[in-house]
Amino acid sequence: MDSFPAYFPLAGRKVVIAGSGEAAEAKARLFEGSPATIVRLEGHEAYLPGSYGGAILAFVASSDEAFVRAAVGAARAARALVNVVDRPELCDFNTPAVIDRGQVVAAVGTGGSAPVLATLLRNDIETQVPEGMGRVAALLARFQDEVRKTLPVLHERRAFLREAVQGEAAAAARDGDMDRAEALFREALARGSAQVGAVRFIAGQGPVDLLSLRAARALGAADALVADDDADPQVVTLARRDVERMTPTQASTEHLVRLAREGRRIVRLITRPVDAELIRALAEADVAVEILPVARDDESSS
Repeated sequence: MDSFPAYFPLAGRKVVIAGSGEAAEAKARLFEGSPATIVRLEGHEAYLPGSYGGAILAFVASSDEAFVRAAVGAARAARALVNVVDRPELCDFNTPAVIDRGQVVAAVGTGGSAPVLATLLRNDIETQVPEGMGRVAALLARFQDEVRKTLPVLHERRAFLREAVQGEAAAAARDGDMDRAEALFREALARGSAQVGAVRFIAGQGPVDLLSLRAARALGAADALVADDDADPQVVTLARRDVERMTPTQASTEHLVRLAREGRRIVRLITRPVDAELIRALAEADVAVEILPVARDDESSS
């Protein structure tokens, strides 16, 4: 990872755009509808550190080298993070291609090296993020404290939220009926999570682009991950970085059964044929098992 993506809360914040022309207007359009205070600077005013006082971000857009240097110096003197259009060597951060759905924001960046590629990827992703997803995020934010209080155990809370974002309450929010969405969410929270733990065996030998969509989603939703030592690193990275990780030695049958009975989703990344004895033991313990495409005996010995 050459660049670390970060999100800056904009409510009550100040953002400065120094310069004029289409590049400056494009930066301003990024913040349309945001709760930030946008300050536009031109001419000598852009050379004064006080003009940037309290700003969290400053964008500089100009073909005038003297203007750029003076504005960057003033912004940094005011301790604002600076982005200069088409001048990556002067930037504290790069502007990604943004998908704006209100409280849901997705961004694609290339570290400033290939903005056209970032835009193309953004367009591909944008079609998969419905317009109403921002309202779903607002719904979850509305109940955040209540969900934490009702479901204090992390994996139970995650299981409930996974169901909620695909359920009737989320659908109502996407359609814009927030009153109905809140009522449905309260009903779902009163019922709690019906999530049943399971162990999913997934082929971990790679390459990653041969994984099925179902396998990739299972990795992303896993509460616990057990991977063989020679599992493809690119496959492993599909799991959340904060997922509980165990070695095959630590993941005894008894431990897997206990985690599953707690409602955990466990992914076992394997590079060899499935252990029939383990499958039998899990089945006898009434643990749900799913085997996604894995190596066959004839493949592993070839």
